[in-house]
Amino acid sequence: MTTKQASIKILDVTLSTNENFIAYFNKNHIIFKNHLIVLHGEINDVIESYLKDKELNFVVNVAFKKASFQKEISDEKIKEKVIPQEAPKLEPIPEAPKTKTTLKVLDKLIRSGQELKLAGDLLLLNRVNSGGTINIEGNLIITEIVEGSIRCNGDFMMLKASPKANIVFHEVEVDNTYLSERLNRVELKNNEITITPVLKETNWG
Repeated sequence: MTTKQASIKILDVTLSTNENFIAYFNKNHIIFKNHLIVLHGEINDVIESYLKDKELNFVVNVAFKKASFQKEISDEKIKEKVIPQEAPKLEPIPEAPKTKTTLKVLDKLIRSGQELKLAGDLLLLNRVNSGGTINIEGNLIITEIVEGSIRCNGDFMMLKASPKANIVFHEVEVDNTYLSERLNRVELKNNEITITPVLKETNWG
C-alpha cells in the first residue's frame, strides 16, 4: 500500500443566500483555488454549478477538527497580513571637500620691464610685450600674442608666442616654432611636455 500525506487548507463557509455566496467568491475565488471548501447548510444547484464552474474543491456538511493554528476567515473581508520591512540603512555620503578657487582674470597689458608673479591660475585677456615677464605656479591661459618671458609650473598653459618670446615650462625651455601662428596647449604628460594646437579659432569676446 502506498500513501501520501499532504497539507490541506480548509475554508469553512456557512451558506446563506445565493447572492451573498456568489458575490463573495466572485471577489476571492482565485485565492481559494488550492483550498478545500467545506460548506455548511443546504446546497442548491446554483451554488453547486458555480463552484464546479470555478473549479473549486468542496464538500458539504463534513466536520473537520480545527488545528490550533487555523484562522477563521470572515465572509465580509479577507485581510492580507503585510509584514513591514525595516528600511535599509543608508550610509551618509561624505561631503566633497570645499576647494578655494585660485583663478585670476586680468585684462592688462604686461609691458616691458613689468613682472607678474602668481601662485594660482591666470587667465590673461591681453598680450605680453617683449621684456615683460609672467612667473606662475598654476595654470596659464593667454589670449593674445606673447613676446616676453613666461615661467609656468602648472598642469598646462595655453598661449601663442612670437619667435622672440622665451617660454619655460617646468624648467624646460619650449621651442617657439611649435607655439607660433595659433593658440597651443602645452601640458606635462608622463614626464614629457606635449604641445597640441588649438584647431578652432577661440572667440574670447
